[in-house]
Amino acid sequence: MDFIFSEEEEALRRDVQAFIKEHFTPEVLADFAGGKRGRGFGPRTGPVFEKIAERGWNAIAWPKAYGGQGGNRITQFLVEEEFYRAAQVVIGGGGTGTPAILASGTEAQKQDFVPKAIRREIVFCQGYSEPQCGTDLAGVRCRGIRTGEGAEAHYLVNGQKIYTTNAQVATHIFLLVRSDPESRRHAGLSILLVPMDTPGITIRPLLTIQNEPGGPPGTTYGEERTNEVFFDDVKVPVACLLGDEGDGWAVSQRGLNLDRVGAWRYLISVKRDEDIVNWLKSDDERAAPLRDDEAVRDKVAELWIEGQVCRLMTMRSMTIEQRGSGFSYEGAAEKVWAPEHGVRATEAIAQILGPHAQLLNGSPENVQDGLYAHNLLSAFQSTVNHGSVQVMRDQIARRGLGLPKPRK
Repeated sequence: MDFIFSEEEEALRRDVQAFIKEHFTPEVLADFAGGKRGRGFGPRTGPVFEKIAERGWNAIAWPKAYGGQGGNRITQFLVEEEFYRAAQVVIGGGGTGTPAILASGTEAQKQDFVPKAIRREIVFCQGYSEPQCGTDLAGVRCRGIRTGEGAEAHYLVNGQKIYTTNAQVATHIFLLVRSDPESRRHAGLSILLVPMDTPGITIRPLLTIQNEPGGPPGTTYGEERTNEVFFDDVKVPVACLLGDEGDGWAVSQRGLNLDRVGAWRYLISVKRDEDIVNWLKSDDERAAPLRDDEAVRDKVAELWIEGQVCRLMTMRSMTIEQRGSGFSYEGAAEKVWAPEHGVRATEAIAQILGPHAQLLNGSPENVQDGLYAHNLLSAFQSTVNHGSVQVMRDQIARRGLGLPKPRK
């Protein structure tokens, strides 16, 4: 693996930085923040997304046959990194379900979904977690039973999903269902790509701890709203099945592993390191005595080094994928190290800042509009979202180390 970007790649980074400086005005950043908070992107973001698409930055690493640039993941990483750091904007399809469509979809699905996802005409939310199973996806109960014959064949979906972020603004849901009602655990699951305007779907908001007051821009997991989604005799065409019926566990895990790889994923866990370093270098009068404190300097340096490990693990995974090698446990390893680092970093920063770390947005004398207090509220969320670290450790043991299943 080459740890140095080429001159061509660094030139692209400078182009992206110049674009951000020109187009990401305070008003545009406020509209982007609305999207992060679950309110939907504001009206000024549309033209910016169009300009990004015109430059081909939305899908550098995706195949040309489906509207991408046919480039490599390392270049895509570079672009992702700059946009997410600037405004927590995900460029490159991360978290959309589209990587799973590229990996497991039919040719018709790829031709239909991928170009529209690049143009942001299709936006997915993820329909995995349920009230009874949480992060244990093998316990999914939401049913999608195939009925009818020929042109009348469809899946009839009944059940509930919970903690479905952005369901209120998504066009489609990447839905994990139990297609064999007699199956147990990992068997008998399937993935359906379901339009959110399908009759029988009801969305109900769940307001988070970040709702009042709302976290400032840059808050990690600062969404003010997530959702419950209910399915009542929802008819889904058979053509919406992703992969083979009953193979949903493998399809979902492949998609999760691919979605865990990228700059935006690692930045979720390390951006707080960058934020505290930048604040300590600022002209805030409270920063000066802290940045000269040897214990503070030592702890911040330790966190920074851990953050670089997050970055290198991400680069490793992308290099493996780029070379077409087997990608099995590496995403799970990132999902253990990075979120747990994020928790350690958040707690350490709270100790460094003292009482000011508890002051939320809108409170007098808070630090950076309460950024660190809001980060503290949601720190442990990252150890559960997209697969708990306990489950990830099991994947590392079994897939990476070849260890047997635990005895019951």
